[in-house]
Amino acid sequence: MQRAIDRVIQTYGLLTSNESAAAVRGKVETYIRTLFEAGETDDNRLTVCGLVYLRQLDGSNDPVKAGYTGL
Repeated sequence: MQRAIDRVIQTYGLLTSNESAAAVRGKVETYIRTLFEAGETDDNRLTVCGLVYLRQLDGSNDPVKAGYTGL
């Protein structure tokens, strides 16, 4: 579990500033711990889920913000 958290923070730090990655570490730890306690033990899946979670938090996967209007 800790390896997945470290990988999420490292990868997110490459995508954004390292300060913002450090700021969300607590949220990522809580989220991944919840997934782990629910039965997910694969580090790769935990890493991907953690990155998706952070993208949802910062709004970077919002299609409207990305300019997709559906037209």
